[in-house]
Amino acid sequence: MNSVRAIRQMNALGQQRIPFLFIVDFLGNNTQVLPLDDIDSSQLLFDVQGISNAPTRSIQKFPVKLEKFPVDFATYQAAFERVQYHIRRGDTYLVNLSFETPITLNLSLQEVFYRSQARYKLYSHDQWVVFSPETFCQIDETGVIRTFPMKGTIDASLPDAATRLTNDNKEKAEHTTVVDLLRNDLSQIAIDVTVPRFQYLEKIITHQRALWQMSSEIRGRLPPDYTDSIGDLLFALLPAGSISGAPKPKTVAIIREVENYNRGFYTGVMGLFDGKKLDSGVMIRFIEKKDGKYVFKSGGGITYFSEAEREYRELIDKIYVPIY
Repeated sequence: MNSVRAIRQMNALGQQRIPFLFIVDFLGNNTQVLPLDDIDSSQLLFDVQGISNAPTRSIQKFPVKLEKFPVDFATYQAAFERVQYHIRRGDTYLVNLSFETPITLNLSLQEVFYRSQARYKLYSHDQWVVFSPETFCQIDETGVIRTFPMKGTIDASLPDAATRLTNDNKEKAEHTTVVDLLRNDLSQIAIDVTVPRFQYLEKIITHQRALWQMSSEIRGRLPPDYTDSIGDLLFALLPAGSISGAPKPKTVAIIREVENYNRGFYTGVMGLFDGKKLDSGVMIRFIEKKDGKYVFKSGGGITYFSEAEREYRELIDKIYVPIY
């Protein structure tokens, strides 16, 4: 359904305190709003920080074999340079540039859902699966809203990796830009917006290696009756700043210009309203089936300080499954 219908349905369910799952694509043009009682677990599986509709099943554990066939560097560099052109013109300060990467994987999409370790997981109709570490927003029963943007990644096995990430000028600039963007986003719908935690690190374990990921916490306060307009509030924050850029409208236009594919649900948002609270994640770490084969969608933030070879490597490093 389109955004107008989605907002109307989310508001109606929120007013009645009816639990529902929502799935929104990157551009907000395609949304599913599903009361939990209506979800067919043979087709759609979700796990939102341990709250799940997935039936218990025995899992056969065997080593993961994932092979990547990334776009060649020249193709990536051409898109990177086009982004840099817009940055130099002052059209944007930060662009999340992504690509599709064909992969081979010795797991089904459903097996990826069951075996991966991630805060937010979603399996949809044997078409795609997402296993995301990134929170979009959380709203507690008192109306406190929090968001946790992730920007900045490094291989944890490198010498002094955590210190290098924390002190890296490019990563700090990228992260600060996203925090400022999301702080402004929250200020449109909330009061008392603060940043209680800035540039803290979390370790992500993958089937290949460990990664350090830089995050921050931004917090605000919604009206006590926030559930009555929950759809309006959520869509006011879309698309997520961490996977678009700043300023948002112009940056989304640049993304559509330079990327050579349709993101679809990749970098959209999924979440669960339980009747009182809401928890949602950004749909990064995404595998999709196309013509019977798998593609992995990944990307990274480009700023004035970015280097094409380093960003290209980050795009490839983010192709993993968190199975260990």
